[in-house]
Amino acid sequence: VQLQASGGGSVQAGGSLRLSCAASGRTFTVATGWFRQAPGKEREFVAAINWSGATINYAASVKGRFTISRDSAKNTVHLQMNSLKPEDTAVYYCAAAVAITDLDVTTSTAAERYNYWGRGTLVTVSS
Repeated sequence: VQLQASGGGSVQAGGSLRLSCAASGRTFTVATGWFRQAPGKEREFVAAINWSGATINYAASVKGRFTISRDSAKNTVHLQMNSLKPEDTAVYYCAAAVAITDLDVTTSTAAERYNYWGRGTLVTVSS
């Protein structure tokens, strides 16, 4: 699976951005997740969606502001980010989990359960 993340940029606090993660190659994934890493901090879970879109999980810090969705026809997962805060500034990575024996990965926040990672896209939120 190859993953291409896009949509990052610079916005002011309160603004919005939409990230996209396009998958190619082996396109069936059990789940697609978004993680982020701020300067000097550990990578952290943001959101995940399962293969059908029926199961979605958000980090508490983004719940109510971010929305993850899947366009299966285009093998793309989107992350709509609204009401952005300076603390959302980070490099955002999308990742794919492909092990069919790990069907509950969507409800996990563990990065190690994801098998493939795309290059990050930088989101900068200024106050």
